[in-house]
Amino acid sequence: MANSASGIAVSDECKLKFMELKAKRNHRYIVFKIDGQQVVVEKVGGQAETHDDLANSLPPNECRYAVFDYDFTTNENVQKSKIFFIAWSPETARVRSKMLYASSKDRFRREFDGVQVELQATDPSEMSLDTFICRAL
Repeated sequence: MANSASGIAVSDECKLKFMELKAKRNHRYIVFKIDGQQVVVEKVGGQAETHDDLANSLPPNECRYAVFDYDFTTNENVQKSKIFFIAWSPETARVRSKMLYASSKDRFRREFDGVQVELQATDPSEMSLDTFICRAL
């Protein structure tokens, strides 16, 4: 089903990989890109990969979406996990690309039931580990 605002559909693989991340916890992150008229999976990060691996897999001049399964320890020393949805839209990306990703984001984001934190990032500093820690607690 295509998004009426942008005409972009979501591939079944996107939903399948997200369910694997959420239910089976066998992926650390997933990077998605708009390819033609649909959102597709660009990269899947294995369980051993880190926040840095995710940050390094986002292109410096192109928009992307990502989900990240962030494990952390609370101030009370409790192990927790939160799933982040990230809309990566660097300042250096083409305006048309930024508009396409922005107009498709809400429809795409609704496909992922279970996301607890949404993050909009326009440069690497907004993808820092500190940002994730602050947003998770």
